[in-house]
Amino acid sequence: MTAYPLLSLAIWLPILGGVLVLATGSDRNAAQARVLALSAALLSFLITIPLYAQFDTAKSAMQFVELSPWIPRFNINYYLGVDGISVLFILLNSFITITVVLAGWKVIQTKVAQYMAAFLIMSGLMNGIFASLDGVLFYVFFEASLIPLYLAIGIWGGPNRVYAAIKFFLYTLAGSLLMLIALLYLFMESGGSFNILDWHALKLGMDAQKLLFLAFLAAFAVKVPMWPVHTWLPDAHVEAPTGGSVVLAAIALKLGAYGFLRFSLPIAPDASHELAWLVIGMSLIAVVYIGFVALAQTDMKKLVAYSSIAHMGFVTLGFFIFNPLGMEGALVQMISHGFVSAAMFLCIGVMYDRVHSRNIADYGGVVNSMPKFAAFFMLFSMANAGLPATSGFVGEFMVVLGAVQFNFWTAFAGATTLILGAAYTLWMYKRVVFGDVGNHHVQEMDDINSREFLFLGLLAVCVLAMGLYPFPVTEVMHASVTDLLKHVAAGKL
Repeated sequence: MTAYPLLSLAIWLPILGGVLVLATGSDRNAAQARVLALSAALLSFLITIPLYAQFDTAKSAMQFVELSPWIPRFNINYYLGVDGISVLFILLNSFITITVVLAGWKVIQTKVAQYMAAFLIMSGLMNGIFASLDGVLFYVFFEASLIPLYLAIGIWGGPNRVYAAIKFFLYTLAGSLLMLIALLYLFMESGGSFNILDWHALKLGMDAQKLLFLAFLAAFAVKVPMWPVHTWLPDAHVEAPTGGSVVLAAIALKLGAYGFLRFSLPIAPDASHELAWLVIGMSLIAVVYIGFVALAQTDMKKLVAYSSIAHMGFVTLGFFIFNPLGMEGALVQMISHGFVSAAMFLCIGVMYDRVHSRNIADYGGVVNSMPKFAAFFMLFSMANAGLPATSGFVGEFMVVLGAVQFNFWTAFAGATTLILGAAYTLWMYKRVVFGDVGNHHVQEMDDINSREFLFLGLLAVCVLAMGLYPFPVTEVMHASVTDLLKHVAAGKL
């Protein structure tokens, strides 16, 4: 273990970097803002590497713990720590921030410093969510993370950006208010403690557990997003700039799923078993129904947005079948989806920068003018469809195996995502990359430059490495998942 406050550095370094980038001011200093933003993103990622390198995989307890009084009168503390579940998301978040900075390097020409700063500050706030062990600290980071993303969509987004930004903000804020009530109830029940680990040990009755579970479900289902509270996501994705879509898909959607593991399952284990049918039902509808909705899309961003909802439905299914294969598979799927969805949105962004259209019908024959790009796009499309040897296959396969142990027909319904995912992804790929040229601009498109090759190449390495050898990821989470499942199985009644 290290003596340095690594978690605090992972949170505050990107936020400080964002403030310094803001200080560069006007667009006359855009080049300076870009270099400073990339330096801050790289340094923030390097800080997180020791969290993984020095992590003790044999322990399920919190590691790298930091505890300082914050508001002593209400027993609110600055309490940080990570287990085998949260440490992976801090690494993913810090890595994705680098790709977002690179992706917006030349594309963003107005308010460059503000754009870069928004994503750096958001990166720090997201790390704060994953590391928080105090209820109030978690809630503050959880709510604060909405602001940079709201600004990113509202300022640099498409024609309907204001509508999409407000819809995104109101949906997520409304769900969070019920979570706040749940946190205050737990504070009273625990004798005045906001310590999340103390809440895990509380003995609560079934009625209280059910109400808490439903309050947390309201907050986290919107964030995932689960059917039927998913309608804000396609609008937000379509209007968001490429960087906004990448962070939204790769990290922001994971906050809701992470909330189930940190709050719903350990605090209300008996209610989780009792109401598992509800979450499994919502998850299967997301997998099957939203898969068919994705098939009907004509906008590439909307199609990938709906595919994200279907893939996250697979994640929530894995959590609520209560076996190690299902839960570890769901976590692997979350990490994989972070890489694959980010890559898909970056690929769409690369084409949009050249043709300024997201409509599938406006493309065709892209492989003729952009062969390198077409190769990357094919790899990520295959990973999105769950092809073996890519990261997209590993998590889905583990969840299906876990679901078979739980109930065959649940597994059968869930496995349709492999067929539907292949159908809508390959349909889009065929129309865009092959087929007839639908737009004369497509013939004039330049292939990817060295900057685009770099960020797509980094993601391609991650997708293939995780698909071929997922052990470094599953090994870290194993002890924490086993401990959580024991806690949920034991119950409190």
